[in-house]
Amino acid sequence: MGVTSRGIALVGAPSSIGIRPYDESGLVREIYRAPALFRELELARRVSAADIGDVLPPPYVDFDRPPGGARNEAGVESYSRELGRRIAAATAVGEFVLLVGGECSIVLGALLGAREGSRGNVGLAYVDGHADFATPSESVTGSVASMCLALAVGRGDSPLARLAGDEPLVRSRDVALLGRRDESEAWYGNAALAELGILDVTADEVNRRGGSLVALAALERLTRPGLAGFWIHLDADVLDPAVMPAVDSPDPGGLSLDTVAELLVPLVHHPKALGLEITIYDPGLDPDGVCARRLAALLERVLAGGRS
Repeated sequence: MGVTSRGIALVGAPSSIGIRPYDESGLVREIYRAPALFRELELARRVSAADIGDVLPPPYVDFDRPPGGARNEAGVESYSRELGRRIAAATAVGEFVLLVGGECSIVLGALLGAREGSRGNVGLAYVDGHADFATPSESVTGSVASMCLALAVGRGDSPLARLAGDEPLVRSRDVALLGRRDESEAWYGNAALAELGILDVTADEVNRRGGSLVALAALERLTRPGLAGFWIHLDADVLDPAVMPAVDSPDPGGLSLDTVAELLVPLVHHPKALGLEITIYDPGLDPDGVCARRLAALLERVLAGGRS
């Protein structure tokens, strides 16, 4: 049963607590505005979703990074648990969740909720321009967004790596990292990816093989026996900055809108797909709203099955 034959529950995660403030002003990034802006674009109606509201984060505390640690760690932990409860409730009754963020740390709450709602281990398709695999001690910025995949697989000395108790939120062998282009940025923890057996398909390889074929390869991992389902993380920075400059790290060489759609459609419409989140789009960097409209159109296209 694909997403088109299931109910879709839209959840807003208006959070900026998992990412560093703007470099120049020191103010909180306006990523928290994204869910409201997507509602103005009538995203719920366009994808035939029931809007079940926002989960509000705690305030931003760590404008100055704790030495060697993660910014707003306690806040991200409590927010992840609250977000997880909302997602678990939707997942448990068979709804597909569209989680509109917010920054990348929301994947922790999403996985927590997906595990609880499906009552089993889950896989993770991590579609992102960066590995986000730093530990708190390795991260340059202290942003949980730079380390959330590492934390999800239990890597790093932080309570955020133990949200599910003795088990990680997702086992590394059940992760497909798709579309990164941060090979030259060692501070994202890239060296540990191969050691832990994560399926790692770079942006160059996605462009060479095509989104559909890469999705099929990922599904072999995400639908292994013993997995109750899988979650899909989409960071807007996987897109090339020519079409998506409104992100915190608009590095060149990303994917096109068409390629991302080709990659996502087979994942989203697989019967074991539990939900999709979108993160890192920053309305503060999109004064004319062009990027928001592009992302809303992409989500509509993907959830409609790839029809233009």
